[in-house]
Amino acid sequence: MQNKRYQLDYLYRQYARPLYFYLLKLSGSKQLAEDLTQETFVRATISLHTYENEEARAWLFKVARNAYLDEWRKQQRWRTIPILSALTTKKEMISPYGVPEESLLAQELNEQLEDLLNYLPEQYRSIIYLREYEQFSYKEISESLQLTQDQVKITLYRARKRLADLAEKKGWQYDGME
Repeated sequence: MQNKRYQLDYLYRQYARPLYFYLLKLSGSKQLAEDLTQETFVRATISLHTYENEEARAWLFKVARNAYLDEWRKQQRWRTIPILSALTTKKEMISPYGVPEESLLAQELNEQLEDLLNYLPEQYRSIIYLREYEQFSYKEISESLQLTQDQVKITLYRARKRLADLAEKKGWQYDGME
């Protein structure tokens, strides 16, 4: 029993913050993201006995996504969910002596990308977020979203293509995400 408590404590310290930001991207609400982060760890505690040998990070993100989807269904929202409304790229700290013009251009590009991502269907936004911003492997994404790795690759390809098409319609160059 004590060992499981240490495991959960470790998982919480390791993944609470990334889960919060993931849920913030999904929900667009700080309060809801906090609630769903707590709900994720409550569910993880309850279902720890069902945990299989998948990677802990992928398992927790799957639990978080399911908590979000349950909440979304409960609210019966039929409009587009602003999953990436608070999207910010993971940036290294910028030196106070950095070039302000470059910082401003990067911020503007990020805002344009955020706007484009909001036009994508929820599944495309989720998969792009997990791959590009959380740096999940294809295997981790497949475990989190309960898809095969081939489905992940195909969906990611389609999401990137749709994003490039949207960028072209908006009249700006999209170099793609690797």
